[in-house]
Amino acid sequence: MERLVVFGLCIQGYFGLKMVDLSYELDSDAITWPFNPRFNMSIMHRGMWGHAWLENNRIDLAEHTGTHADAPNHVAAGEGPWKNHQIPIERLAGPGVIIDVKAKAEANSDYRVTKDDIMAWETRNGRIPYGAVVLMNSGWQKYYPNYNAVFKTNNISDSTSYHFPSWHEDAIDWLISSRVVYCVGVDTPSTDYGQTDTFPVHLLLSKENIIGIESAAYLERLPESGSTIFVSLLKIRDGSGGPIRMFATLPEDDENESNMAAISVVSPTLKLASFLLLGILCF
Repeated sequence: MERLVVFGLCIQGYFGLKMVDLSYELDSDAITWPFNPRFNMSIMHRGMWGHAWLENNRIDLAEHTGTHADAPNHVAAGEGPWKNHQIPIERLAGPGVIIDVKAKAEANSDYRVTKDDIMAWETRNGRIPYGAVVLMNSGWQKYYPNYNAVFKTNNISDSTSYHFPSWHEDAIDWLISSRVVYCVGVDTPSTDYGQTDTFPVHLLLSKENIIGIESAAYLERLPESGSTIFVSLLKIRDGSGGPIRMFATLPEDDENESNMAAISVVSPTLKLASFLLLGILCF
């Protein structure tokens, strides 16, 4: 544990960065699609084991529970779409792009992010960086973890009654054709909005091996641009996704903005390699 703390301090000290958690806790209230089993943790042992204390638990959950990622094979068969273990690690990190549509989602629970929303972001922040992690912030966190509030329904068993915002397929089609993004996500239960029955956004992302992120948390802690987001997906063989401990790094203060700008042009692969080297040095 001490080494992990030292590693974290190395990252923060070397890069002048702070780390921001973007994930919900996993417990029995964790949001999942209502036909899935809820998260459950059972105690296998909690007490003395010989001369030492031992805790060991069993967890049972659907892959797509809580803050989680969709692997491309989640909605597509065959050898083309990546399964969990096939996703290159460099595709699980990138410059953070936060598309704020809170006011629009407040006015319309079925709101879908448009190309105009993306272009407005670029007007303020410049072109979406190569390999970005693009997340919608609809302010939906205020409803978590109340199932009826999150899905905006009085009947959780009726999927036709769901209402929550997400992405418009035309916006995703433009992102795919005009920019290079590694992950696209939302702070709601699905990358398709609640009223869909065809899931076009899922299909578009899957076709391009773009990772989907659902139920992202604490996005209000991030600026629209300037962060780097990491998607820590378990390397489950043949998995179709899974819970993630997603986090972001940010400059500690304004004095570090110029350093952050320089760092942001470095590829996620080089950043991860630097983190690994720091870990070796610290350990």
